[in-house]
Amino acid sequence: MLINAANLDALRVGFSALFQSGLGLATSQYARVATVVPATTKEQKYGWLGKMPGVREWIGPRVVHNLAQHDYAIKEKAFELTVGVDRDDIDTDNLGIYSPMFQEMGQSTGSKWEELVWAALKGGFTGTCYDGQSFFDTDHPVLDANGVETSVANTDGGSGTPWFLLCTRRVMKPIILQKRRDFEFVSKTKVDDDHVFMNKEFLYGADARGNVGYGYWQLAWGSKQTLNATNYAIARAALMDMKGDYGRPLGNMPDLLVVPGTLESEARKLLNSEYGTGGVTNEWKGTAELLVVPWLA
Repeated sequence: MLINAANLDALRVGFSALFQSGLGLATSQYARVATVVPATTKEQKYGWLGKMPGVREWIGPRVVHNLAQHDYAIKEKAFELTVGVDRDDIDTDNLGIYSPMFQEMGQSTGSKWEELVWAALKGGFTGTCYDGQSFFDTDHPVLDANGVETSVANTDGGSGTPWFLLCTRRVMKPIILQKRRDFEFVSKTKVDDDHVFMNKEFLYGADARGNVGYGYWQLAWGSKQTLNATNYAIARAALMDMKGDYGRPLGNMPDLLVVPGTLESEARKLLNSEYGTGGVTNEWKGTAELLVVPWLA
């Protein structure tokens, strides 16, 4: 292939199309558990997470609630993936080897948000949320009906493989995916570019800006106990009984059980089988949707 501006531009278009096709092959499970928030600043604050009031009977003047209670912020990170194409391969039309590479590049970048969201959920036993506690913790501070601070748990500990029961049908989901800019395909292919001159290599890449953080811990239960009917019942009851400050019921309805591949068999028996241990009726059949997530491996 003659190396000139027109041919290099046509090559860029072709590589970009391969990248986009690979992008479409990326799995997309994270939307079930993460709220995507567009960002306009490098660091975005979510102080309102800690104080979402309930509706009250209108007696007397309106009560104005100050939403900036917690200093919780998510700071963006930059991500990139760059590959090089040897000038000699273009010169000799040896380009077929690059087709799967650019498709893989698209699939890899498309999976980055997936990787970040599930890593945040899995890391919730140590990752800090808006109240300064670990996202999955035994002593989240909540005010009871009398205004006295009490501790509330959204985990029951354990030391086994973690699994998660979530409420995902509210506006805010347990995880926040903050995006400043999604992945874009870019190229550096001028013949007189310093890199091309020194290394006889054209550069193609993708980059994005964003990060993940935690939303409402009250919508998620994380456990490292054995996944069985007893512990599932504990998680389900705890989520449905969750209250906000001053004893306000949240109305949670757990709808999604998230597990890694190693717990798929136990989870399917729990949610799909007609009968449980000993032949008794399985009361938990159909009480949640199962989501098996390979990123939790």
